Amino acid sequence: MSSSSGSSLNFSSPLDPFDSSTSWSLAEDPSNSSSEPLRTLTPDLQPASTVVAVQEVSPWDIALCVTGTLISCENALVIAVLFYTPTLRAPMFILIGSLAVADLLAGLGLILNFVFTYLVDSSVEFVTLLSVGLLISAFSASVLNILAITVDRYLSLYNALTYHTERTVTFTYVMVVFIWVSCLTLGLLPALGWNCLKDESTCSICRPVTKNNAVALAVTFLLVFALMMQLYLQICKIAFRHAQQIAVQHQFVAISTTKGVSTLSAILCAFGACWLPFAMYSIVADSSYPVIYTYATVLPATCCSVINPIIYAFRNPDIQKSLWMACCCH
Repeated sequence: MSSSSGSSLNFSSPLDPFDSSTSWSLAEDPSNSSSEPLRTLTPDLQPASTVVAVQEVSPWDIALCVTGTLISCENALVIAVLFYTPTLRAPMFILIGSLAVADLLAGLGLILNFVFTYLVDSSVEFVTLLSVGLLISAFSASVLNILAITVDRYLSLYNALTYHTERTVTFTYVMVVFIWVSCLTLGLLPALGWNCLKDESTCSICRPVTKNNAVALAVTFLLVFALMMQLYLQICKIAFRHAQQIAVQHQFVAISTTKGVSTLSAILCAFGACWLPFAMYSIVADSSYPVIYTYATVLPATCCSVINPIIYAFRNPDIQKSLWMACCCH
């Protein structure tokens, strides 16, 4: 006879007279015809109370899921506008569309990560590797697409006469393909064995990414950020040189140039403020550090994908016009 301790309630198992969850009561046997009633023990089959463990939901995970939902909605709108507007096919809009796709996948990855953590058995390796791989690919593509947009802006000023040519369009498509192939490869690395599921001591602040891989990604981001700073510096130099060459409209150009430089500075500062804390923390920390520090640096990094549609898409006059026409038509 099996003991019921340490197991869930099983209605198909035989009754255990020594089981504390089974109560017994005295009852008269109606089939007894003798003068003195025969009292028998009958079990009172009242199921014992079962305790269901409910996983506590972290407020940080809720914030990341809400952020992911906002990211998905914003970038889905950008993709819809670019897709249904045939005139938005210039190289700049190709890169904006690629950035929107990357950020959309990042938002969906944050939502799926929440679902896998609290609604699906996250102990399954496939689930963990799928979620992490999607986030690595999406956020890496987002950062590299921002770099590509910076390169495109630099080329539009440096080669102003030859920018609107077929060669520029071809170069843009090649750049986009290279970005996505590279980022998808990075996302596949954990599934191909570059993970810490077998050795928890090698984990970074983002399981199951290894510490070495996390450091490599962080250093790559710092190099991208340094390259962006150099490109923006060159853009400012070219803009000021053009302003000085036009003497007739000197005052107007000086004002517009100053405004443009301020905008570029704001873009660069926003990008750095979002990603630098997480990149630096990934280099110095590992899985033994308190998880609250990881959340505190990851959340601003994800907010960069919230800001991207506002900076690169919704501020664009052509996209604004398409949005206005879409709203008026409906």
